[in-house]
Amino acid sequence: MGTRDPRIDAYIEKAAPFARPVLTHLRAVVNAACPDVVETMKWGHPSFEYEGILCGMASFKAHCAFGFWKHDLVVDGDTKAKEAMGSFGRLTSVDDLPSKAVLARYVKKAMKLNEDGVKVVRKKTVPKTPPKMHPEFRAALARNAKARKHFDAFRPSHQREYVEWIAEAKRDETRARRIETAVEWLAQGKSRNWKYSDC
Repeated sequence: MGTRDPRIDAYIEKAAPFARPVLTHLRAVVNAACPDVVETMKWGHPSFEYEGILCGMASFKAHCAFGFWKHDLVVDGDTKAKEAMGSFGRLTSVDDLPSKAVLARYVKKAMKLNEDGVKVVRKKTVPKTPPKMHPEFRAALARNAKARKHFDAFRPSHQREYVEWIAEAKRDETRARRIETAVEWLAQGKSRNWKYSDC
């Protein structure tokens, strides 16, 4: 018998109004197709396990996402997976999803892969070269010890988010605004994407 996680109820309740029917629908389909599914939260988002991770869903400001852990082995044909996180691209309503029958078939296929112990061979990524910090950002951090301390304590990926965000600015005014915002957030110990950490 599967288990339902009350944290997922809270997650759905807290989601934007457009997202609630999508998340509720997905949860119902997964539970119906896999009665032994175990609900949990992983990486801050609802996740479903059956002899390993099966699939997961997430809600953002303007869309939802749903994806199978072994997407390439589960989902047939061309999907919108490259548009956004997940197996079906940006979801804004239940109409953006395949039918219940198709989704249930995918869930059962994912279950069988997990039962059989099939592993997904992930492509190895080439390590990124460290981005160059803009001199104005470096100077701004030098003037604010608290911001610099937090920046230095961040993992390289969080540092990269700030450095790339500032480097992507096309206009000097935009860069200056971003540097000011970055130093303010860093002084408070906030990562670049702190607004989305509770989504």
